[in-house]
Amino acid sequence: MTTLGNLTPSSTVFFCCDMQERFRPAIKYFGDIISVGQRLLQGARLLGIPVIITEQYPKGLGSTVQEIDLTGAKLVLPKTKFSMVLPEVEAALAEIPGVRSVILFGVETHVCIQQTALELIGRGLEVHIVADATSSRSMMDRMFALE
Repeated sequence: MTTLGNLTPSSTVFFCCDMQERFRPAIKYFGDIISVGQRLLQGARLLGIPVIITEQYPKGLGSTVQEIDLTGAKLVLPKTKFSMVLPEVEAALAEIPGVRSVILFGVETHVCIQQTALELIGRGLEVHIVADATSSRSMMDRMFALE
């Protein structure tokens, strides 16, 4: 059973989910989660922690917002399903020895974040959702997803 655990840079990966321009007007506190996301990615770069970034249907929803620095990301990948756990992501994870923990942030909490977390937990990984770096259109949706 997966339990809460200590995070160590050598066994951790950051997942940045769907931080795209078209979500900016609809997602509550989007500017705040961008700011926290930037700091998380800066920390990941400083600590040498791999980063995986997805974009939900970028043809229609646009690219990752400019404020999020994609420099050094292990993978930046378009997707058309809710979960970030795609074959390419699984392959990237398999290339990183000893991954035990995923730090997950982005949008929307009750859809893509929740589905990604459930799939990763189902694969035996510890998932740490950064509460102040995730949001939804509705705060009620966000609240129930984080429970």
